[in-house]
Amino acid sequence: MASTSIGTQEHRRHLDRQCEKIADLAPAGTFEVIVQMAPSADVRDFVETSAEILRRRLSIVSARELIPPQRTVATRRRKSRGATAAAHPADEYFRSQFETTSLAASPKARRAVEKAGRDALAPLLGSQWTKDVLRRSRGGRRTRNDGPPKSFWSARAAVIEVTREELRDLPQNVPMVTDIYPNRRLRIPPVTKASPDRPALVDYRGYTWGLSRTGALSCWGSFGARGKGVLVAVLDTGVDASHPDLKGKVQGFAEFDTDGSIIVDDVKKAYDSDRHGTHCAGIVAGGNASGRWIGMAPEAKVLAGLVLKGGAGTDAQILGGMEWAMASGAHVISMSLGGLRMSADVLDLYTRAIINANRLGIPVVVAVGNEGSQTTGSPGNDYFAFTVGATDVNDLAAGFSGGRTQIIEESRYIDPKYMPVVYSKPDVSAPGVDVYSAVPKGKWEAWNGTSMATPHVAGAMALLLSAPSTLLNIAGSRRVDLVQNLLISSVAEFGESGQNHRFGYGRIDVLNAMGYAQSLGYLD
Repeated sequence: MASTSIGTQEHRRHLDRQCEKIADLAPAGTFEVIVQMAPSADVRDFVETSAEILRRRLSIVSARELIPPQRTVATRRRKSRGATAAAHPADEYFRSQFETTSLAASPKARRAVEKAGRDALAPLLGSQWTKDVLRRSRGGRRTRNDGPPKSFWSARAAVIEVTREELRDLPQNVPMVTDIYPNRRLRIPPVTKASPDRPALVDYRGYTWGLSRTGALSCWGSFGARGKGVLVAVLDTGVDASHPDLKGKVQGFAEFDTDGSIIVDDVKKAYDSDRHGTHCAGIVAGGNASGRWIGMAPEAKVLAGLVLKGGAGTDAQILGGMEWAMASGAHVISMSLGGLRMSADVLDLYTRAIINANRLGIPVVVAVGNEGSQTTGSPGNDYFAFTVGATDVNDLAAGFSGGRTQIIEESRYIDPKYMPVVYSKPDVSAPGVDVYSAVPKGKWEAWNGTSMATPHVAGAMALLLSAPSTLLNIAGSRRVDLVQNLLISSVAEFGESGQNHRFGYGRIDVLNAMGYAQSLGYLD
């Protein structure tokens, strides 16, 4: 993505190249593109702060260097601008990040982000080019949508069905367009079913090995943290809300069309179009209906977004699901999905939606992908995503688990003086082999995949956010930074020093993270 100013000749050439590439690969007739509008100053300010935190993460050789500072220290530094820097290295990049506010401020913050996004979309939605495209579509060549194009305030983007000729005319006819992407088709990462005689299944009877290894079981007993009051959005193939391990735990359900429009928004109509979403939701919040505890945070609630019907969907469906989760009050977004990227470059398509989720205090947890070492999926390879790899019962990296060095040479969000940005994925790893969880029709199976590792991390975040933790009372991105760094700094470190392609910083240990939270003043 070019980092040139909007409206310059270089930017125009950038858009022309994007249009030409999309048109060359597009089918005959009409096809959907996602058009993004210019970022605002408030987003750029946020990116500067967050990018600095991420850059500092890259420089460490041990995850323990990311232990957050004492809350009392952070609060005192917030009130006293003249305070000298503390010795702890984490203090510096967490300065000014700790401001306790009421949760009642969250809807107001979301409305402000939504208004800014809609204002940015106005030049596109009100342009003559867009009106002409809609007029053409209503002449009989497009029948699915007679209203304005589907737009996303969270991503400052709209989905528009165009011809090749209309696409080529777009850059010169619509001001403030920053980028244009095809509305790609994506699938859930390939998963495999585990044999029932595997030691990880035979030796762990009353609970799954993942709950034991990550310390979730001990969190329940030692701290009384079970996910109560936390809402996790699982964007997947849907959910079987009647499953005995999930009954009463699915608080919301929405299904999305290929352009990201909501076609069902009713928890009473929840269903799983595959089986994958139910399995992931069970790992987040399942109970012990089978006689074996399966969920990391059994008292958490689930928002189920059906964005991959039958296991396949589009970028727009995922963006729609993310926006619905933000608007519905999710505290964590979990996405076991992605599109394979063989190259090290990164699409910025999801960046703005992830940034806005983080600004609203919502970490976005994404699978790295199941195509093996030196591969990643999008959006898991995004700079701001919290990306997860998979481990087995022996704490070995799963052979299928992805991971690689990524590079951003040009970006609309990051200051050119920091280019190129080189970073690694995943961020952490979690149990993803021989993972026993719910499947539709009241059944249970053990599966393998980074899809299974991702909800372990989302569930761990739910534990960190639930009572007796006070983290939910911390506003916006400060909460995201704290939760992520508590998980990173407390990992069991494997592989190379610091972050590596197989484990990230290491395999999560939420019991250790909760212990740090207590000692640092984040528990009542």
